[in-house]
Amino acid sequence: MLKIRNIVLYVGIISCFSAVLTAQNSTSSPYTRYGYGIIADHSFGAGRSMGGIGYGLRSSKQINPMNPASYTAMDSLTFLFDAGATVQLSLLNDAENSHRNFNGNIQFLAMQFPLSRRIAMSAGVLPYSHTGYVFNIVNEDDDITHADKYTGKGGLNEVFIGLSADLWKKRLSVGANVSYFFGRVEHYSIVDYISSEIGTLYTWKKANMNSFKYDFGLQYTHPLSRTQRMVFGLKYSPKVNLSAVYYDITASDEFFQSILIADTVRDTKFDIPNTLGFGVSYEKDNKLILAADVSFQDWSNAHYNGSNEYFRDKFKVAAGAEYIPNNFTRSYLSRVRYRAGLNYGNSYLKINDQGYNEYGVTVGAGFPMMDGRSYINASFEYVKVAPEADTLIDEQYFRFTLSFTFNEFWFFKRKIE
Repeated sequence: MLKIRNIVLYVGIISCFSAVLTAQNSTSSPYTRYGYGIIADHSFGAGRSMGGIGYGLRSSKQINPMNPASYTAMDSLTFLFDAGATVQLSLLNDAENSHRNFNGNIQFLAMQFPLSRRIAMSAGVLPYSHTGYVFNIVNEDDDITHADKYTGKGGLNEVFIGLSADLWKKRLSVGANVSYFFGRVEHYSIVDYISSEIGTLYTWKKANMNSFKYDFGLQYTHPLSRTQRMVFGLKYSPKVNLSAVYYDITASDEFFQSILIADTVRDTKFDIPNTLGFGVSYEKDNKLILAADVSFQDWSNAHYNGSNEYFRDKFKVAAGAEYIPNNFTRSYLSRVRYRAGLNYGNSYLKINDQGYNEYGVTVGAGFPMMDGRSYINASFEYVKVAPEADTLIDEQYFRFTLSFTFNEFWFFKRKIE
Protein backbone atom coordinates (compact mmCIF):
# COMPACT_ATOMS: atom_id res chain seq x y z
CA MET A 1 0.00 0.00 0.00
CA LEU A 2 1.34 3.42 -0.94
CA LYS A 3 2.33 5.42 2.15
CA ILE A 4 0.51 8.64 1.29
CA ARG A 5 1.28 10.37 4.58
CA ASN A 6 5.02 9.87 4.21
CA ILE A 7 5.00 11.10 0.62
CA VAL A 8 3.02 14.20 1.62
CA LEU A 9 5.63 14.83 4.33
CA TYR A 10 8.48 14.67 1.84
CA VAL A 11 6.59 16.93 -0.57
CA GLY A 12 6.27 19.44 2.25
CA ILE A 13 10.01 19.22 2.91
CA ILE A 14 10.74 19.84 -0.78
CA SER A 15 8.42 22.88 -0.77
CA CYS A 16 10.17 24.39 2.25
CA PHE A 17 13.56 23.55 0.77
CA SER A 18 12.79 25.48 -2.43
CA ALA A 19 12.33 28.65 -0.37
CA VAL A 20 15.58 28.05 1.52
CA LEU A 21 17.49 27.36 -1.70
CA THR A 22 16.46 30.74 -3.14
CA ALA A 23 18.08 32.55 -0.22
CA GLN A 24 21.44 30.77 -0.42
CA ASN A 25 24.65 32.10 -1.96
CA SER A 26 26.89 29.44 -3.49
CA THR A 27 29.60 31.37 -5.28
CA SER A 28 31.90 34.38 -5.08
CA SER A 29 32.94 34.52 -8.75
CA PRO A 30 33.12 37.91 -10.55
CA TYR A 31 32.16 36.03 -13.73
CA THR A 32 28.63 35.78 -12.32
CA ARG A 33 28.23 39.48 -13.01
CA TYR A 34 27.24 38.39 -16.52
CA GLY A 35 24.25 36.39 -17.73
CA TYR A 36 22.61 33.92 -15.38
CA GLY A 37 25.79 33.30 -13.37
CA ILE A 38 27.47 29.91 -12.99
CA ILE A 39 25.43 26.93 -14.22
CA ALA A 40 24.96 24.36 -11.44
CA ASP A 41 25.86 20.68 -11.56
CA HIS A 42 22.69 18.53 -11.66
CA SER A 43 24.31 15.21 -10.82
CA PHE A 44 23.51 13.57 -7.47
CA GLY A 45 25.67 11.49 -5.08
CA ALA A 46 27.34 8.83 -7.24
CA GLY A 47 27.39 10.81 -10.48
CA ARG A 48 28.88 13.88 -8.81
CA SER A 49 31.85 11.84 -7.54
CA MET A 50 32.32 10.40 -11.04
CA GLY A 51 33.03 13.67 -12.83
CA GLY A 52 29.41 14.85 -12.92
CA ILE A 53 28.12 12.11 -15.27
CA GLY A 54 24.50 10.98 -15.46
CA TYR A 55 23.05 10.58 -18.96
CA GLY A 56 24.01 6.89 -19.21
CA LEU A 57 23.92 6.15 -15.48
CA ARG A 58 21.21 3.70 -14.45
CA SER A 59 21.10 2.66 -10.79
CA SER A 60 18.51 1.16 -8.46
CA LYS A 61 20.24 2.82 -5.48
CA GLN A 62 20.47 6.46 -6.62
CA ILE A 63 18.15 9.16 -7.98
CA ASN A 64 19.42 10.54 -11.29
CA PRO A 65 17.43 13.56 -12.58
CA MET A 66 20.02 14.18 -15.30
CA ASN A 67 18.15 11.54 -17.32
CA PRO A 68 14.51 10.98 -16.30
CA ALA A 69 14.51 7.65 -18.16
CA SER A 70 16.66 6.27 -15.32
CA TYR A 71 13.82 6.24 -12.77
CA THR A 72 12.56 2.79 -13.80
CA ALA A 73 15.89 1.25 -12.75
CA MET A 74 14.63 1.20 -9.15
CA ASP A 75 13.13 -1.83 -7.48
CA SER A 76 9.32 -1.89 -7.51
CA LEU A 77 9.28 -2.23 -3.69
CA THR A 78 11.62 0.68 -2.94
CA PHE A 79 11.28 4.31 -1.92
CA LEU A 80 14.30 6.62 -2.40
CA PHE A 81 14.98 9.99 -0.77
CA ASP A 82 18.15 11.99 -1.51
CA ALA A 83 19.49 15.25 -0.06
CA GLY A 84 22.88 16.92 -0.40
CA ALA A 85 24.85 20.03 0.56
CA THR A 86 28.13 21.55 -0.63
CA VAL A 87 30.83 23.72 0.94
CA GLN A 88 33.36 25.48 -1.26
CA LEU A 89 36.68 27.30 -0.94
CA SER A 90 37.34 29.75 -3.78
CA LEU A 91 40.76 31.12 -4.74
CA LEU A 92 40.67 34.09 -7.14
CA ASN A 93 43.71 35.73 -8.76
CA ASP A 94 44.29 38.49 -11.28
CA ALA A 95 47.52 40.15 -12.37
CA GLU A 96 47.86 42.10 -9.11
CA ASN A 97 45.61 40.69 -6.40
CA SER A 98 44.42 37.44 -4.86
CA HIS A 99 41.34 36.66 -2.83
CA ARG A 100 39.85 33.65 -1.08
CA ASN A 101 36.28 33.05 -0.02
CA PHE A 102 34.22 30.32 1.63
CA ASN A 103 30.65 29.45 0.62
CA GLY A 104 28.11 26.77 1.46
CA ASN A 105 24.72 25.76 0.16
CA ILE A 106 22.12 23.02 0.15
CA GLN A 107 22.43 21.52 -3.33
CA PHE A 108 19.53 19.19 -4.01
CA LEU A 109 16.64 17.27 -2.54
CA ALA A 110 14.50 14.64 -4.27
CA MET A 111 12.37 11.56 -3.76
CA GLN A 112 11.50 8.66 -6.04
CA PHE A 113 9.05 5.75 -5.89
CA PRO A 114 7.34 3.26 -8.24
CA LEU A 115 3.76 3.66 -9.44
CA SER A 116 3.72 0.16 -10.92
CA ARG A 117 6.22 -2.47 -12.05
CA ARG A 118 6.94 -0.48 -15.21
CA ILE A 119 6.38 3.14 -14.16
CA ALA A 120 8.31 5.21 -11.62
CA MET A 121 7.98 8.79 -10.43
CA SER A 122 10.42 11.34 -9.04
CA ALA A 123 10.11 14.87 -7.63
CA GLY A 124 12.55 17.34 -6.16
CA VAL A 125 14.20 20.74 -6.20
CA LEU A 126 17.66 21.75 -7.37
CA PRO A 127 19.50 24.91 -8.46
CA TYR A 128 20.03 25.82 -12.10
CA SER A 129 22.44 28.75 -11.68
CA HIS A 130 24.20 30.80 -9.01
CA THR A 131 25.09 34.51 -8.90
CA GLY A 132 27.29 35.90 -6.13
CA TYR A 133 30.21 38.35 -6.09
CA VAL A 134 31.67 41.44 -4.40
CA PHE A 135 34.60 43.38 -5.86
CA ASN A 136 36.01 46.92 -6.00
CA ILE A 137 37.85 48.75 -8.75
CA VAL A 138 39.14 52.29 -9.35
CA ASN A 139 38.59 53.73 -12.85
CA GLU A 140 39.38 57.02 -14.59
CA ASP A 141 37.17 58.46 -17.34
CA ASP A 142 37.88 61.86 -18.93
CA ASP A 143 40.27 62.73 -16.08
CA ILE A 144 37.56 61.99 -13.51
CA THR A 145 38.49 59.28 -11.02
CA HIS A 146 35.74 57.12 -9.54
CA ALA A 147 35.83 54.21 -7.09
CA ASP A 148 33.36 51.46 -8.00
CA LYS A 149 31.93 48.66 -5.88
CA TYR A 150 29.96 45.84 -7.51
CA THR A 151 27.78 43.29 -5.73
CA GLY A 152 25.56 40.53 -7.10
CA LYS A 153 23.38 37.76 -5.74
CA GLY A 154 20.60 35.36 -6.72
CA GLY A 155 20.12 32.55 -9.18
CA LEU A 156 17.59 30.26 -10.84
CA ASN A 157 16.05 27.13 -9.33
CA GLU A 158 13.73 24.41 -10.53
CA VAL A 159 11.13 22.28 -8.79
CA PHE A 160 10.60 19.18 -10.91
CA ILE A 161 8.32 16.18 -11.17
CA GLY A 162 9.16 13.32 -13.50
CA LEU A 163 7.81 10.05 -14.84
CA SER A 164 9.60 7.13 -16.41
CA ALA A 165 8.22 4.08 -18.20
CA ASP A 166 9.82 0.74 -19.05
CA LEU A 167 8.74 0.07 -22.64
CA TRP A 168 10.52 -3.21 -23.33
CA LYS A 169 11.80 -5.90 -20.94
CA LYS A 170 13.88 -3.61 -18.70
CA ARG A 171 15.92 -2.72 -21.78
CA LEU A 172 14.25 0.38 -23.22
CA SER A 173 13.08 3.16 -20.92
CA VAL A 174 11.78 6.68 -21.59
CA GLY A 175 11.07 9.51 -19.20
CA ALA A 176 10.27 13.20 -18.85
CA ASN A 177 10.63 15.91 -16.23
CA VAL A 178 8.39 18.95 -15.95
CA SER A 179 9.98 21.74 -13.91
CA TYR A 180 8.76 25.05 -12.59
CA PHE A 181 11.65 27.40 -13.28
CA PHE A 182 11.93 30.46 -11.01
CA GLY A 183 14.37 32.89 -9.45
CA ARG A 184 15.91 36.32 -9.58
CA VAL A 185 19.29 37.85 -10.35
CA GLU A 186 20.29 41.14 -8.71
CA HIS A 187 23.24 43.43 -9.42
CA TYR A 188 24.20 46.47 -7.33
CA SER A 189 26.85 49.07 -8.06
CA ILE A 190 28.14 52.09 -6.18
CA VAL A 191 30.11 54.59 -8.24
CA ASP A 192 31.83 57.25 -6.13
CA TYR A 193 33.12 60.14 -8.24
CA ILE A 194 36.04 61.30 -6.14
CA SER A 195 36.55 65.08 -5.98
CA SER A 196 33.70 65.66 -8.43
CA GLU A 197 30.37 67.43 -8.29
CA ILE A 198 28.67 64.30 -9.57
CA GLY A 199 28.92 62.70 -6.15
CA THR A 200 27.95 59.05 -5.66
CA LEU A 201 25.55 57.08 -7.86
CA TYR A 202 23.77 53.89 -6.76
CA THR A 203 22.44 51.46 -9.38
CA TRP A 204 20.21 48.43 -8.81
CA LYS A 205 19.38 46.00 -11.62
CA LYS A 206 17.11 43.05 -10.96
CA ALA A 207 15.46 40.39 -13.14
CA ASN A 208 12.58 38.28 -11.77
CA MET A 209 12.09 35.20 -13.96
CA ASN A 210 9.84 32.16 -14.14
CA SER A 211 8.61 29.61 -16.66
CA PHE A 212 8.11 25.88 -17.20
CA LYS A 213 10.98 23.70 -18.36
CA TYR A 214 10.84 20.23 -19.95
CA ASP A 215 13.44 17.45 -20.10
CA PHE A 216 13.06 14.27 -22.17
CA GLY A 217 15.20 11.19 -21.70
CA LEU A 218 15.81 7.75 -23.18
CA GLN A 219 17.97 4.84 -22.04
CA TYR A 220 18.71 1.56 -23.76
CA THR A 221 20.30 -1.33 -21.86
CA HIS A 222 22.24 -3.93 -23.84
CA PRO A 223 23.06 -7.07 -21.80
CA LEU A 224 26.55 -8.53 -22.22
CA SER A 225 26.06 -11.37 -19.73
CA ARG A 226 23.93 -12.15 -16.69
CA THR A 227 25.86 -9.63 -14.59
CA GLN A 228 27.25 -7.20 -17.19
CA ARG A 229 25.60 -4.66 -19.47
CA MET A 230 26.04 -1.48 -21.49
CA VAL A 231 23.67 1.46 -21.04
CA PHE A 232 23.22 4.18 -23.66
CA GLY A 233 21.43 7.36 -22.62
CA LEU A 234 20.10 10.42 -24.42
CA LYS A 235 18.54 13.59 -23.02
CA TYR A 236 17.02 16.62 -24.73
CA SER A 237 15.81 19.85 -23.11
CA PRO A 238 14.13 22.31 -25.50
CA LYS A 239 14.69 26.05 -25.33
CA VAL A 240 12.85 27.93 -22.57
CA ASN A 241 11.49 31.45 -23.05
CA LEU A 242 11.32 32.92 -19.56
CA SER A 243 8.64 35.30 -18.37
CA ALA A 244 10.63 38.13 -16.85
CA VAL A 245 10.36 41.60 -15.35
CA TYR A 246 13.56 43.65 -15.46
CA TYR A 247 14.17 46.63 -13.17
CA ASP A 248 16.92 49.22 -13.75
CA ILE A 249 17.10 51.99 -11.11
CA THR A 250 19.72 54.67 -10.47
CA ALA A 251 19.60 56.92 -7.41
CA SER A 252 21.77 59.45 -5.60
CA ASP A 253 21.34 57.79 -2.20
CA GLU A 254 21.89 54.25 -0.95
CA PHE A 255 18.25 53.83 0.11
CA PHE A 256 16.98 54.62 -3.42
CA GLN A 257 14.77 57.46 -2.26
CA SER A 258 16.24 60.11 -4.56
CA ILE A 259 15.70 58.27 -7.84
CA LEU A 260 17.35 59.69 -10.94
CA ILE A 261 16.43 56.94 -13.45
CA ALA A 262 13.81 54.20 -13.11
CA ASP A 263 12.95 51.73 -15.83
CA THR A 264 10.77 48.61 -15.72
CA VAL A 265 10.76 46.32 -18.76
CA ARG A 266 8.34 43.39 -19.17
CA ASP A 267 8.75 42.29 -22.79
CA THR A 268 12.53 41.82 -23.09
CA LYS A 269 13.89 38.37 -23.98
CA PHE A 270 15.35 35.96 -21.42
CA ASP A 271 16.14 32.46 -22.76
CA ILE A 272 17.54 29.15 -21.57
CA PRO A 273 18.95 27.28 -24.61
CA ASN A 274 18.42 23.85 -26.08
CA THR A 275 20.46 21.17 -24.33
CA LEU A 276 21.46 17.84 -25.82
CA GLY A 277 23.32 15.21 -23.80
CA PHE A 278 24.56 11.70 -24.56
CA GLY A 279 26.07 9.16 -22.19
CA VAL A 280 27.25 5.57 -22.13
CA SER A 281 28.17 3.29 -19.25
CA TYR A 282 29.49 -0.21 -18.64
CA GLU A 283 28.15 -1.95 -15.52
CA LYS A 284 29.16 -5.10 -13.73
CA ASP A 285 26.82 -5.93 -10.86
CA ASN A 286 28.18 -5.06 -7.40
CA LYS A 287 31.67 -4.48 -8.81
CA LEU A 288 32.33 -1.82 -11.43
CA ILE A 289 30.82 1.10 -13.35
CA LEU A 290 32.62 2.96 -16.15
CA ALA A 291 30.76 5.90 -17.68
CA ALA A 292 31.22 8.93 -19.96
CA ASP A 293 29.02 11.89 -20.96
CA VAL A 294 29.09 14.64 -23.56
CA SER A 295 26.68 17.61 -23.73
CA PHE A 296 26.03 20.68 -25.88
CA GLN A 297 24.08 23.89 -25.22
CA ASP A 298 23.53 26.47 -27.98
CA TRP A 299 23.88 29.56 -25.79
CA SER A 300 24.78 31.68 -28.82
CA ASN A 301 21.07 31.72 -29.67
CA ALA A 302 19.91 32.57 -26.13
CA HIS A 303 19.27 36.03 -24.71
CA TYR A 304 19.60 37.85 -21.40
CA ASN A 305 17.67 41.10 -21.20
CA GLY A 306 17.25 41.08 -24.97
CA SER A 307 20.94 40.57 -25.77
CA ASN A 308 23.10 37.53 -26.52
CA GLU A 309 26.40 39.39 -26.65
CA TYR A 310 27.64 37.69 -23.48
CA PHE A 311 26.94 34.10 -24.62
CA ARG A 312 28.62 31.42 -26.71
CA ASP A 313 27.92 27.71 -27.26
CA LYS A 314 28.95 25.44 -24.41
CA PHE A 315 30.43 21.92 -24.63
CA LYS A 316 31.22 19.57 -21.76
CA VAL A 317 32.70 16.09 -21.52
CA ALA A 318 32.96 13.97 -18.38
CA ALA A 319 34.06 10.47 -17.46
CA GLY A 320 34.12 8.50 -14.24
CA ALA A 321 34.25 5.14 -12.51
CA GLU A 322 32.91 3.36 -9.44
CA TYR A 323 34.59 0.32 -7.90
CA ILE A 324 33.48 -2.02 -5.08
CA PRO A 325 36.26 -4.34 -3.79
CA ASN A 326 33.86 -6.97 -2.38
CA ASN A 327 30.18 -6.33 -1.82
CA PHE A 328 29.62 -9.70 -0.12
CA THR A 329 31.91 -9.55 2.88
CA ARG A 330 31.80 -8.36 6.47
CA SER A 331 34.72 -6.02 5.86
CA TYR A 332 33.18 -2.53 5.80
CA LEU A 333 35.92 -0.92 3.70
CA SER A 334 35.51 -3.65 1.07
CA ARG A 335 31.82 -2.74 0.68
CA VAL A 336 32.47 0.98 0.24
CA ARG A 337 31.83 2.30 -3.31
CA TYR A 338 35.00 4.13 -4.39
CA ARG A 339 34.54 6.73 -7.13
CA ALA A 340 36.60 9.10 -9.28
CA GLY A 341 36.13 11.19 -12.40
CA LEU A 342 37.26 13.97 -14.74
CA ASN A 343 35.45 16.69 -16.67
CA TYR A 344 36.23 19.49 -19.07
CA GLY A 345 34.07 22.26 -20.51
CA ASN A 346 34.15 25.79 -21.87
CA SER A 347 32.24 28.71 -20.43
CA TYR A 348 28.94 29.83 -21.92
CA LEU A 349 29.94 33.39 -20.99
CA LYS A 350 32.20 35.65 -22.97
CA ILE A 351 33.64 38.92 -21.70
CA ASN A 352 35.13 41.23 -24.36
CA ASP A 353 34.88 38.30 -26.79
CA GLN A 354 36.93 36.10 -24.46
CA GLY A 355 35.88 33.26 -22.18
CA TYR A 356 37.41 30.55 -20.06
CA ASN A 357 37.75 26.78 -19.85
CA GLU A 358 37.04 24.59 -16.83
CA TYR A 359 38.98 21.48 -15.80
CA GLY A 360 37.66 19.32 -12.97
CA VAL A 361 38.85 16.29 -11.00
CA THR A 362 36.59 14.43 -8.57
CA VAL A 363 37.03 11.68 -6.00
CA GLY A 364 34.52 10.27 -3.56
CA ALA A 365 32.91 7.29 -1.94
CA GLY A 366 29.54 5.82 -1.06
CA PHE A 367 29.48 4.57 2.53
CA PRO A 368 26.81 1.90 3.20
CA MET A 369 24.55 2.33 6.22
CA MET A 370 23.55 -0.38 8.67
CA ASP A 371 20.55 -1.45 6.57
CA GLY A 372 22.83 -2.22 3.59
CA ARG A 373 20.60 -0.20 1.25
CA SER A 374 21.06 3.45 2.27
CA TYR A 375 24.28 5.39 1.64
CA ILE A 376 26.20 8.43 2.79
CA ASN A 377 27.89 9.85 -0.30
CA ALA A 378 30.94 12.10 -0.01
CA SER A 379 32.73 13.76 -2.91
CA PHE A 380 35.63 16.17 -3.28
CA GLU A 381 36.06 18.24 -6.45
CA TYR A 382 38.88 20.44 -7.65
CA VAL A 383 38.00 22.88 -10.46
CA LYS A 384 40.48 25.03 -12.36
CA VAL A 385 39.06 27.99 -14.30
CA ALA A 386 41.58 28.89 -17.03
CA PRO A 387 40.79 32.21 -18.78
CA GLU A 388 41.57 32.69 -22.45
CA ALA A 389 43.02 36.17 -21.83
CA ASP A 390 45.49 37.48 -19.24
CA THR A 391 43.08 40.28 -18.37
CA LEU A 392 40.50 37.82 -17.00
CA ILE A 393 40.51 36.31 -13.52
CA ASP A 394 42.06 32.94 -12.73
CA GLU A 395 39.89 30.87 -10.37
CA GLN A 396 40.28 27.63 -8.43
CA TYR A 397 37.60 25.84 -6.44
CA PHE A 398 37.78 23.14 -3.79
CA ARG A 399 34.29 21.67 -3.27
CA PHE A 400 33.13 19.09 -0.78
CA THR A 401 29.65 17.60 -1.17
CA LEU A 402 27.93 15.38 1.37
CA SER A 403 24.64 13.68 0.55
CA PHE A 404 22.41 11.07 2.14
CA THR A 405 20.46 8.51 0.10
CA PHE A 406 17.65 6.92 2.07
CA ASN A 407 16.49 3.58 0.61
CA GLU A 408 13.49 1.90 2.22
CA PHE A 409 11.13 -1.01 1.45
CA TRP A 410 7.89 0.96 1.59
CA PHE A 411 5.84 -1.37 -0.58
CA PHE A 412 6.93 -4.72 0.85
CA LYS A 413 4.01 -6.84 2.06
CA ARG A 414 4.95 -8.80 5.15
CA LYS A 415 3.32 -12.16 5.77
CA ILE A 416 1.54 -12.54 9.14
CA GLU A 417 1.94 -15.97 10.66
